[in-house]
Amino acid sequence: MANEIEDKSAGSKENIKALVEGTIDWEDAKKMMRMSPKDEDRFVKYLEVLQERVSWKEKILCRMSEHLYVVRKDDGSRVVKCDCGHELGDYRVNWKLSTKIRVRRGLEEISQAYSLKEVVPNPDLIDAREYYCPGCYARLAVEVVPTGYPIIFEMLPDIDQAHAKAGKPLADQSPDWFQDKTNELISQWTKKVKV
Repeated sequence: MANEIEDKSAGSKENIKALVEGTIDWEDAKKMMRMSPKDEDRFVKYLEVLQERVSWKEKILCRMSEHLYVVRKDDGSRVVKCDCGHELGDYRVNWKLSTKIRVRRGLEEISQAYSLKEVVPNPDLIDAREYYCPGCYARLAVEVVPTGYPIIFEMLPDIDQAHAKAGKPLADQSPDWFQDKTNELISQWTKKVKV
């Protein structure tokens, strides 16, 4: 019975907050990992903790990275939003296309992003791309790719499934939400280009 009480307190909102902030005690973290069964409301508590950390009101549906979230706007749309409040557009479109991009080329520039020369790839063959929020200039991502390689769309979360599995299905759930719309945006851009 004592283990059951320990397990329940391990999944507390306070522990989830400490986990998000990176201040959780290692023993508490181990208890959270070892909980059996896992607490059913952990996802909901996690989203509540994230919501309390931001200054804007839109409901967080999913965290994408350290600074990025998918939120539901008042009009029902779902967008990627930085913790500073800057919006990067429809979450089904690669958010990197709405950022400030710095491309590092050559050994000197690439070495500024990597501390050890041994791990710097051949600088003649690659670009190191850094993606920054246009609102606060937080670095949101870095990718090292061959020169000319398309921008990588790393994650299109199935938000409806995540909420349904957590026992909190979204009222607007639809298969239409889980579609990559990046090419539609690029197609719009190409129509605007005059040859």
